[in-house]
Amino acid sequence: MLVIFVRAVIIFLIVLVFIRLMGKRQIGEMQPFELVITIIIADLATTPMAQNSIPLLHGLIPALTLVVLHFGLSLISRKSIIMRRVISGKPVIVISGDGIDYAALKSLNMNFDDLSEGLRTCGYINIEDIQYAVVETNGTFTAIPKAEKAPVVNEDMDIKLEEVSLPVNLITSGKIMNANMKLMQVSMDDIKHQLAKMGNFVLKDVMLLSLDNNGKIFMQPFRGKYQVLNTNLKGGSA
Repeated sequence: MLVIFVRAVIIFLIVLVFIRLMGKRQIGEMQPFELVITIIIADLATTPMAQNSIPLLHGLIPALTLVVLHFGLSLISRKSIIMRRVISGKPVIVISGDGIDYAALKSLNMNFDDLSEGLRTCGYINIEDIQYAVVETNGTFTAIPKAEKAPVVNEDMDIKLEEVSLPVNLITSGKIMNANMKLMQVSMDDIKHQLAKMGNFVLKDVMLLSLDNNGKIFMQPFRGKYQVLNTNLKGGSA
């Protein structure tokens, strides 16, 4: 029993490293060859995991071979447009100015229900609202609405807004994130001062505290409602 447990842990960790080396795409974002390689690696890993009579290397070496193959195919795809289309295919326009392209749908082995579902995932219900719809090489949909159906953006209304800034977590579960504090050039005294302004909170009371480059602090205590505070701590410049 202990041997099975140890083998399972070893295989899991090694396959995890293999998958991480292949990139961070989700299943739905993978190219066809990436999905095939991932499925085969998973199958190869389960064989020595379930059968003690099979050496670990008999499963790991083929899996490593597939990882190397993945890197090779990815390199070829980056270097050659022709090979990229051979390996991954190319985007297909399924809706154009003339409406639905039945031949394109048929070539993708899709039906009208698939098309409607893809458009709904893009936020559109009516096909007549769409100027173009494209099925990408990984199977996801991209829908471009007609001009009169396109969402209104701030630029259309000449609204000037402050640029969005990425919040950085400084406290999580009552613990200081020292690397992030250094990144934002914020001291512990700065944080204690802001916590005092929000209600005399101490470190252990804070579930999450983040700061962005606009000086906005978001603080969620373990008990009670979150608070948002605008400060002059913009990247550490108090």
